[in-house]
Amino acid sequence: MVHPKTANGGPSDDSPRFAQERQARIAATLREQGRVEVSALAAEYGLSEDTIRRDLRLLASRGLVQKTHGGAVALYTTALPMAQRMDVRATSKRAIARAAAERVHSHQALFIDGGSTTLALAQILASPDAPRPLTIITAAFDVAALFANDPTVQLVLAGGTWSHETREFYGDQAQATIRAHRADFAFLGACALHQRAGLTTSIAGDAHVKRAMIESAAACAVLADATKHDMVAPYAVADLREIDLVISDAGPSWLSGTVREVVRAE
Repeated sequence: MVHPKTANGGPSDDSPRFAQERQARIAATLREQGRVEVSALAAEYGLSEDTIRRDLRLLASRGLVQKTHGGAVALYTTALPMAQRMDVRATSKRAIARAAAERVHSHQALFIDGGSTTLALAQILASPDAPRPLTIITAAFDVAALFANDPTVQLVLAGGTWSHETREFYGDQAQATIRAHRADFAFLGACALHQRAGLTTSIAGDAHVKRAMIESAAACAVLADATKHDMVAPYAVADLREIDLVISDAGPSWLSGTVREVVRAE
């Protein structure tokens, strides 16, 4: 097979072989970072933005990504095992978790939701120099396990129907346990955050647990990295006006006009 030639005699950037290799690298970047931008990829590969858009359209047709304005996001990161989800945008998640931990003080009660970013928050709060005493109410097994042997934490694990996929408990029992308590803060993970659709999630049981936390807390904070913005998942959780604080590594302009407070985690 004869490939198209560039001016220096090598295969062109649009040859089938080069395009496939480039698309494979873009897909790998999406798995690692969760989101890519057309302009950044065009600069990285020295190609036109139209060429990168064609790559993203092809990846989207294969069900590997979802195109967004100016880029694309990886699909199904919430379906990855927790250990792999923690590796996606790990630096951003730690920064968001640190910013959230700064809101926590001794003698507070906290709802801590499931998810990789809220687990990063729980890991910080499990450190020896974190505020104590605390009350932590959660339906997430991995969050609860961090405090199981800490006598300075009053731990409440909301049991119910176990999800192997998310390592959380759902159902009426989990919701009832949460609604029987009150908290200073509900720290929620985010599957998707959208200007009109608000906070949404891909699992019905998760939506009900999140909703119970919001309604039983004095304040609600959503921890959402940039891959969650401008996305919509099937199950509604809350309108943006019900959210007191969004902590993220990016701040779309529409957020600050609706949510009471937006914190950019560095």
